Amino acid sequence: MNKNNFFQVLRPGINTTYQDEGRFGLQHLGVPPSGCMDFKSFKIANSLVENSIKEGVIEFAYQGPLLKLIKGNAKIAITGNVYFQIIKSQNIKINGECYRSYDLSEGDQIDILATKDSAYGYLSIRGGFDLQPFYQSVSTLVKAGIGPNKGNKIKISDKIYFNKFNQNKNKGLKISQKANNNIIRVLKSSQYNFFSKESQNKFFSTQYKITNLTDRMGMRLEGESLKNIVSANIRSEGITKGAIQVPADGQPIILLTDHPTIGGYPKIANVISADYDSLVQKKIGTMLSFKCIELGEAEIAFKLYNEKLEKLIKSIQDI
Repeated sequence: MNKNNFFQVLRPGINTTYQDEGRFGLQHLGVPPSGCMDFKSFKIANSLVENSIKEGVIEFAYQGPLLKLIKGNAKIAITGNVYFQIIKSQNIKINGECYRSYDLSEGDQIDILATKDSAYGYLSIRGGFDLQPFYQSVSTLVKAGIGPNKGNKIKISDKIYFNKFNQNKNKGLKISQKANNNIIRVLKSSQYNFFSKESQNKFFSTQYKITNLTDRMGMRLEGESLKNIVSANIRSEGITKGAIQVPADGQPIILLTDHPTIGGYPKIANVISADYDSLVQKKIGTMLSFKCIELGEAEIAFKLYNEKLEKLIKSIQDI
């Protein structure tokens, strides 16, 4: 561990953890990939500080941490739609801008106050955080106690160590912070016909509210009850990220990044990969609508998503 460069945690924030792309190849053992919630924000955060786009970052929800740089110098970037300040010596406060990098000196503080009209934000650091990977990943899966920090959320008084880096110029990117529309595209799931025609129509014609029973594992919705005409339970089968389960109460649950690896509730639909980042950034209380598309459309949407992201990353690299 490099003890020459570290921050002290003065406030941990809400659900603050280390995350990267995820830990793959263990679902047969009951361990989901986990990883960052919003891939786009994660990858851009690393690009802004010239890291590998796979480098581990700090992810936070709603309110981020307050960190004081105790030893060393650092270059950081924050992505998402986040209100934060950099507190310099003599208590000089600078209102931070997302999607640009900043140089920090010993004694400086980063105060990540809140996300704005969104749920998740990301903090990257040039050279990466000094973390020990488990099964080729530094993602934290809190419910299983797996990952850095003994599988726990970052807490007050923790020390956050980071690697030494070579100085480079600061970079920035203009990103529209306008909220995306609240229409989420989905594919019909394998148990779609378990639900009555009336319920199928309701699912695609009415809105569902994101409740406060939402975390990295799942998003519980509230709206028109969906009637199952076959069985409220099925033999447990493999689960994918974005699967929309419907338990006996008829209220949908969207399974998210820390989802269980198997489940026994029928599924009415599955969120397409291209809309997943947008979905997880929706705040509690947001009203969602669902639009059914075909597999070919979903594949094209994902291709466009990747092309746009690659273009953004290249534009940062060319600065």
